[in-house]
Amino acid sequence: MKIAVIGAGAIGGLVAGYLKFKEADVSLVSRAQARDIIKQKGIKISGARGNISVKIDVSDRLDYRPDLAILAVKTQDVIKAIRDNSEFLKDAAILTVQNGVQADHIVARYIHKENIISSIIMFGSTSLSPGEINHNFEGDWIIGNLFSKNNKKVLEIRKVLESVFPIHVAENIQGMKYLKIFVNSSNCFPAILGISMQEAFRNLNISRISISAWKEGLNVINSAGVKLESLPDFSLDRLARLTALPTDEGAKIFSGIMVNLSREPLYGSILQSIKRGRPSEIDYINGEFIRLARRNGTPVNLNVKLVEMVHQVEKSGKFFTKAELISSTKELFD
Repeated sequence: MKIAVIGAGAIGGLVAGYLKFKEADVSLVSRAQARDIIKQKGIKISGARGNISVKIDVSDRLDYRPDLAILAVKTQDVIKAIRDNSEFLKDAAILTVQNGVQADHIVARYIHKENIISSIIMFGSTSLSPGEINHNFEGDWIIGNLFSKNNKKVLEIRKVLESVFPIHVAENIQGMKYLKIFVNSSNCFPAILGISMQEAFRNLNISRISISAWKEGLNVINSAGVKLESLPDFSLDRLARLTALPTDEGAKIFSGIMVNLSREPLYGSILQSIKRGRPSEIDYINGEFIRLARRNGTPVNLNVKLVEMVHQVEKSGKFFTKAELISSTKELFD
C-alpha cells in the first residue's frame, strides 16, 4: 500500500517515521521550511521506544496517487491540505487524525464519504523541532467509519497500521471522538499559561478549573443527546466518576493523573501550535462544547472564558500567570 502522510508535526512526523522504520512504502508532505530540514536530516524520534532515525521522501505537495493518505494537519488546516493535493486524492482512502469531531465533515465537502475513515490518536507526542519528535507515551490508534458501517477498507488499513501501533476498530467512533474532546480539553491550560501539563496541573486550583470545565461540558453533551462511548485508555465511567465527585476531590485525583502522564514535559497540541506561531485548534475542542451549547441554550460560561483566553494568547503572544487564570475564572464555577 502506498501511503502519504500529509503533515509533519508531532503526529504526522511520528507516524511517518515509524512506518518508514518498518519499511512501509510511505512519503511525507510538509510545509516548505520543515520539508528542507527533513530532506537533509531525516526524521529523528526519541522517547517511549528509544531513539530511531530514518530518511524519508518529503515534498510540499503530493506528486503521485497514494492508496492511503493520512491527514495529519490540524482541523483548521484541513481545507488547504485537501485543496493543495486534490488532484492526487480522488481515489485514495483518507484517514483523518484530528482532535474534535468536525474534520471528517470538512473533508466530506471535497472527498466522497465512502473514502473517509475517521480515527482517534491515544498515544502522545511532541514536535521538538522540524523532523525531531518525542514519543511521550504509548496508546491505541482507533479507526472506524463515521458515515457508514465499517467495511473492508477499514480492515485493510488496520492491517497496515498495526505494524506500528495497536489498532482498535470502533463501531461508534463518533461517541468516542466526543469523549476524546474531554481528554483534549485540558490542553487549553498549558496553552494559556505557557507551561507543561505537569506543571499546570500540579496546581490544585487549576485542576479544579479543569474538572469544572468537564462538568460544564458533560452537561452540554447530555443536553445535546450525544451518546458517548468509552475509549480504550479512558472510560466513560472515569469521566462520570470524576465529574460526580465534589470538585475539590475530583481535582486531587485529576492532578495525580496529569502530573504522572509522562516523564518528559507534555505541552499539548494547542500550546505547540502557539509556540510555532500558528492558530490553534481550540475552537474544535473546548469550542465544540460552545457550539453545542449555543444550539440548545445550555450555559457554558467557563469554557467560553477558556477559549477567549487561548485566543488572547494567540494574538498577543503573552501568557497568563496562574494567579491571573484562577482570578479570571473563579466566578464561573462552583
